[in-house]
Amino acid sequence: MAKILDRILLFIYSLFIGALSVIAILLLADVIPIDLSVIGQRNLYIAAWVVAVVLLLLSFRFFYISVRRDRQSLSSIDQRTEYGDIQISTETIENLSFKAASRVRGIKEIKTRIRITDAGLEIMVRALVDGETSIPALTEEVQKQVHDYVEDITGIPVSNVSVYIANLVHSPVIKSRVE
Repeated sequence: MAKILDRILLFIYSLFIGALSVIAILLLADVIPIDLSVIGQRNLYIAAWVVAVVLLLLSFRFFYISVRRDRQSLSSIDQRTEYGDIQISTETIENLSFKAASRVRGIKEIKTRIRITDAGLEIMVRALVDGETSIPALTEEVQKQVHDYVEDITGIPVSNVSVYIANLVHSPVIKSRVE
């Protein structure tokens, strides 16, 4: 809600400043006849022109920002079917990747990132492992699970799944007491 209010205020502000700067430019160009003897010095006259033009340019920029769509928050993959359009957010695909990687035994802490390419999705998985399973076998299983799960659920081709093993998870050693 605050974002919408900010955009509305920016829109009104840009219109107001734009109108004031246009009036100032018209006054300075003697299109609107008025006595400007106050700006008798040449330096003040040039400064008034510069300020009016800069304000006009800023108002154009603010107007553009207030009416444009925010593309970053709309990060999604669009598909068209015979029934209509489908949009799947990249956050959804990241969560699906997380879910698939979490199912692999030996993987502990996971972070996923998605990149959309022409060939399909590129999924990057960063994980910590328990150190009790072969890392090559573990990463291959993660790649297969994530690839198959994301493709099955979304129907979007996955071109690449890269796995980065960041470290081992150190589990606390519990010594048992024998009495």
